[in-house]
Amino acid sequence: MVIEVFAELTCPFTHLALRRIVQRRRDEGLSEPHLWIRPWPLELVNGKPLDPHHVGKEIGALRAQISPDLFGGFDEGSFPTASMPGFRLVEAAYAVDDVTGERVSLELRRALFEEGRDISDPEVLDDIATAHDLDVPGEDLDAEVERAYAEGKERGVEGSPHFFVDDYSAFCPLLDIQKDDAGDFHLTLDEKAVNALLDDWFAIAAAGTGDG
Repeated sequence: MVIEVFAELTCPFTHLALRRIVQRRRDEGLSEPHLWIRPWPLELVNGKPLDPHHVGKEIGALRAQISPDLFGGFDEGSFPTASMPGFRLVEAAYAVDDVTGERVSLELRRALFEEGRDISDPEVLDDIATAHDLDVPGEDLDAEVERAYAEGKERGVEGSPHFFVDDYSAFCPLLDIQKDDAGDFHLTLDEKAVNALLDDWFAIAAAGTGDG
């Protein structure tokens, strides 16, 4: 009973989507489906980490047009220099179990987007790891991250976030993202369509077929 998603840790569109799914699960009093949040490292895709100013523009559009209650603590000045250390910690957490993996993945995003913390900072990583009875892993787990990235490419991942639920596959299905010639973002979230999509995903997971 999982919803599988390939995503970049520093992608604000992913943070919004995951929060919506978790809130829906909470509202229904459910403990499942779990989120299997897999690495899609944009520093490998693009050859460099995301630019904090670009992410800041995306967040400004999200707060103004979609969700003013999110991203309140985001700070461009503490944007991580790399995502790989965080991805390694997430892989170590999922090696324990799905619940631990999901919690650590969500906690890293909350630290970045809601608390303005640098999730490439060893002290921040250690705080999150310790809270979940983990050790901060070393670079030996880069191979696990790279394997997931390679699998994502083979399966046609288009970007972050890309969801897989049973036979369903789509890039960023909860948002319509448009960018004009001036570089400004225009975002739309159709609440009725989002709720219908989550209805389908939760039904698939409940039937036991959405296991990736």
